[in-house]
Amino acid sequence: MSENEAKPGDGAEQPNVSEEERKTDTVTESIVQLGQTSLPSGESNIFCLTIIGQIEGHLMLPPQNKTTKYEHVIPQLVAAEQNPKVEGLLVLLNTVGGDVEAGLAIAEIIASMTKPTVTIVLGGGHSIGVPIAVSANYSLIAETATMTIHPIRMNGLVIGVPQTFEYLDKMQDRVTRFVTRHSRISDETFKSLMFKTGELTRDIGTTVIGGDAVKHGLIDAVGGLGEALRELNRRIMERKQSSV
Repeated sequence: MSENEAKPGDGAEQPNVSEEERKTDTVTESIVQLGQTSLPSGESNIFCLTIIGQIEGHLMLPPQNKTTKYEHVIPQLVAAEQNPKVEGLLVLLNTVGGDVEAGLAIAEIIASMTKPTVTIVLGGGHSIGVPIAVSANYSLIAETATMTIHPIRMNGLVIGVPQTFEYLDKMQDRVTRFVTRHSRISDETFKSLMFKTGELTRDIGTTVIGGDAVKHGLIDAVGGLGEALRELNRRIMERKQSSV
């Protein structure tokens, strides 16, 4: 190779990449990394957040697990709250649950947002997915979707001392108080569903399907994407009118 010949990385002219190709690459990367088609960038007045698979907390799950990482979700929610062009939040849930504190952290942020929020349970909103499902201003569940309510469980080494059981009881109380505070279900009904025996294999708890979740007061209504968007847009319009 002669001295005048351009070498890779020395400033030689690179092939032109069109704007359309760059946009496609960005969208593809967002889907691969975050499961999102776009981030809150002002392209739409509604930010759609998907919570799928298992909610990952402080410990990384095996690579074959489909996960939602809380360190990805929380910055997106903060960005949506700060962006003046984002007027509402739509949360789509299809989760088996996961880390309790990570799930509660996500639920608390959604509940504390000043912009209108709507959640939809599609497929399943199990375990710690229940607090996230009820954290919004309005919640919906698909007719065939399910929600599993059960006591807190621990993995790994468990020390059989009174302090361990007290810790589990406090964790359980945190979940119960959040759910009853952000839905119409009573404390007694929620605990009766949580500690019911004979329904779940090798476990205690209850699985509620679609309309049953509404009857118990856990979810506001049965519906899908169309109903969710109508409700969210209605709340956005009300917020605009009240601020005039």
